Amino acid sequence: MAGTAEPRVLLQANNLTKAFPGVMALNGVNFRVNAGEVTALVGENGAGKSTLIKILAGFYTPDSGEVMINGVLLKFTPKASHLAGIATIHQDHQLVPNMSVAENISLGMWESKYGFVSKRREADRAQTILSEILPNLDPQRLAKALSPAEAQLVEISKALSENSKILVMDEPTSSLSNTEVDRLFEIVAKLKSNGIGIVFVSHWLDEIFRISDYITILRDGALVDSVPTKTATRDEIIRKMVGRDIKEIKSTLQGTSKRVLEVKNLSRNGVLEDISFNVNAGEIVTLAGLEGAGRSEIAECIFGIQKYQKGEILVAGFAIAKSNPKAAIEAGIGLVPEDRHSQAMIPKMSVKNNVSVALLKKFTRLTWLLPKVEENIYSNMKERLNIKAPTSETKIATLSGGNQQKVILGRWLSLNPKLLILDEPTKGVDVAAKAEISKIIIEMATLGTAVLLISSELPEVLALSDRVIVIRSGKISGELVGNSINQKSIMDLAMAL
Repeated sequence: MAGTAEPRVLLQANNLTKAFPGVMALNGVNFRVNAGEVTALVGENGAGKSTLIKILAGFYTPDSGEVMINGVLLKFTPKASHLAGIATIHQDHQLVPNMSVAENISLGMWESKYGFVSKRREADRAQTILSEILPNLDPQRLAKALSPAEAQLVEISKALSENSKILVMDEPTSSLSNTEVDRLFEIVAKLKSNGIGIVFVSHWLDEIFRISDYITILRDGALVDSVPTKTATRDEIIRKMVGRDIKEIKSTLQGTSKRVLEVKNLSRNGVLEDISFNVNAGEIVTLAGLEGAGRSEIAECIFGIQKYQKGEILVAGFAIAKSNPKAAIEAGIGLVPEDRHSQAMIPKMSVKNNVSVALLKKFTRLTWLLPKVEENIYSNMKERLNIKAPTSETKIATLSGGNQQKVILGRWLSLNPKLLILDEPTKGVDVAAKAEISKIIIEMATLGTAVLLISSELPEVLALSDRVIVIRSGKISGELVGNSINQKSIMDLAMAL
């Protein structure tokens, strides 16, 4: 009886080494991608995943080592990688916003006659390319009008039109709803059946186990292991990623009777309707629900970012002025928003400045900065939150996702807030950073801070929440306490008719 044929190797990386000043980003890494398979690339932030991806894409040249594509040595330039059939689908799409879908697909590959490009032929070609993946998308639609899921699928369509044989998908689900993730995974399954090799980079282990055939683990720039997904366990992968067991973090708090936040009959036209709840000192209350249910909108109304037509928001018994973030901060509210990159971080500023930006009154006198005070504030937060940054002047954009998030947390913790609102605080961070952030949340509540948590991760909701308020279609569909907080109850309320 004939044995099962070995999969065809599309990409083989051998002994890749890449160093930056003070950092060994990759150290003798071997990596393989087979035709018709998904290889998941996992590791903590700073493990070397991004460096490996940039080498494959031709943006970095390794100090030593080689990459073979179908047995042919790869030159390390973006053009060479492109011609070799490697396409990278980034977390944030790379489409030109003011160009149409058709123009983006044709970008760099214009078909012209006598120097003129036919818009009709361009649209027809795009429609043909989209037919398998996004058949109902208008090719004339502007890229800036696409949802994150649509933009990613357009980029996949463009890559396939260029005969790409290897797709590198870098955190492709970070901005997608559960329904959109399901659609993306259907496309991935179709690509596998067509012999495409896929590198799938994600922090979400549930997705890794669902979609991948092999899991390759990096730690501190070195290859730890590469294992078949079907024989791996979650605990084994986490242990290999971080070099130790990660202790489960679970809150045992009960909160106090001291009322900190009161939301009364909050309504925003077409978005929220008659939302009323409270959060006490030392309590972690979670807003749960599906994507788009209105959870973030509630947080933004409380913090003064969004307007609302009806209702009242009180902190420690005092009403807060509507649509006034300054008033919210002065009342003792801190907000860590869902999208730290566009809503919280100041990328070109240092970690020290990013912590202190909300604390100017603490270290200014008239118009003079008090740098020693600012430095002490950052130093305290660095030690308290275990922020890993070379110096206080390091640009926040150069840190890992988990450390960026801890810097943003430090900004508000320095103010000793009465109420801390955390919108998806562990989104896009590795498993070790998630555990650290969860521990910080519990410590804040232990010290008496009222915590309003928004999370789509059910294990996180179950581990941290004293109470769970489920939001559906802009309304409260139910509240869960104690033993009633479980996955089935949450999903029943989130999806109830």
